[in-house]
Amino acid sequence: MAKNLVIVESPAKGKTIEKYLGKDYKVLASYGHVRDLLPKEGAVDTANDFAMKYQNIDRNSKHVDAIVKELRKKDNTTLILATDPDREGEAISWHLLEILKKKRGLMKEKVVNRVAFHEITKKAIKAAVDDPREIAMDMVDAQQARRALDYLVGFNLSPLLWKKIRRGLSAGRVQSPALRMIVEREEAIEAFIPKEYWSVEADVSAQGENFVAKLTHLKDTKLTQFDINNSELAHDAEASLLAAAEGKLTISKVDKKKRKRNPSPPFTTSTLQQEASRKLGFSAQRTMRTAQQLYEGIELGGETTGLISYMRTDSVNLSNEALDELRQFIGERYGTDNVPDSPRAFKTKSKNAQEAHEAIRPTSVNRVPDGLKQHLTKDQFRLYELIWKRTVACQMIHATLDTVAVDLTAGDAGIFRANGSVVVTPGFMALYQESVDDKKESDKGSKILPPMIVGERIDLIGIRPEQH
Repeated sequence: MAKNLVIVESPAKGKTIEKYLGKDYKVLASYGHVRDLLPKEGAVDTANDFAMKYQNIDRNSKHVDAIVKELRKKDNTTLILATDPDREGEAISWHLLEILKKKRGLMKEKVVNRVAFHEITKKAIKAAVDDPREIAMDMVDAQQARRALDYLVGFNLSPLLWKKIRRGLSAGRVQSPALRMIVEREEAIEAFIPKEYWSVEADVSAQGENFVAKLTHLKDTKLTQFDINNSELAHDAEASLLAAAEGKLTISKVDKKKRKRNPSPPFTTSTLQQEASRKLGFSAQRTMRTAQQLYEGIELGGETTGLISYMRTDSVNLSNEALDELRQFIGERYGTDNVPDSPRAFKTKSKNAQEAHEAIRPTSVNRVPDGLKQHLTKDQFRLYELIWKRTVACQMIHATLDTVAVDLTAGDAGIFRANGSVVVTPGFMALYQESVDDKKESDKGSKILPPMIVGERIDLIGIRPEQH
């Protein structure tokens, strides 16, 4: 008979955790939240220190009954609350305990422990159970404050929208400010007065490689954005430049500067969703559903193993154990020259980040994606590979690049400039590069230019005026 009852949120990981802990432990699931605010006015009493009135969630009552039944068994002495390690998980543990305390005699002489783990591996589960704590009421209070705001904003404003505009509309703590930002941006777009300008670019070739240079000086005048502001000026410039160049541009200046590019930090929930959208075309929902599967565990060699750490996090921290494993792996696989002198630390941008949490990372870097491919679905493999590469890259040495700016003259008619870069030492870029949503014109260094020297004459393929 089990002496310890462990409560998790999802039944998917229950069997795995029960197997890790052994016969003295029974694992049951709460299936998410067990209590919520009353669905009527007065659930949050603003006149009485924002007192909150809760009721049990009907659909989960049978799961609570199962927990009560197990706790009434004589041999059961300890309740272990092992819900997720975030604010929602902390609140679920607290709500469940509040329900259980109201059952006459149920919790008498019972030991109640709260444990939190960030990955579903045997080592992490056992370490968490060996180091229990009390429920963190600061986290519970934070979750309750969020829920109260959801209720106060949505419950009061949504009926007003139904009355004043039409039924079916809703307001909310998040969606209403987001909607305002969208409306303000749309108003700015509508108020924008377009102004015509033209750019002039040259298509050139050196050593068999084609690239583009932009006109920066026309005769002796340095151009600003609106200097060429109509078709006539643009085509006059094109004609004078072609006539002066006679099919060749001359290299008049080559500037080289060395710069370092550091890797991006490991994933948080939001950065994982953004990068999975850019690189994989996943929606946020698809990303989180797949990440949940990787976190809860995949069958590997007859045993279910969690492949990534907890996927709801705003921290970019990595544990010392994970850092040691990463540095050893990088040294063995990519060479010691790709391992920095000390572990790379990243600063969390979010002011409210839960720093005790870790970033999203593989539970073991030694589980390389290709070795797991046969065990994973296509989505699971692609997302795991993304997480694995980003995590390994974040602890590799920086990339070293030469940024190059080349000035090319068309006789005395004007000067074009080409910007690009040459990778000297790839470092982390050999494994992973972060994507961006919009490539800005000012993002120089993305093009690779051929070697060029001052005085060299290169082929002019053509000149293109472009309206903006």
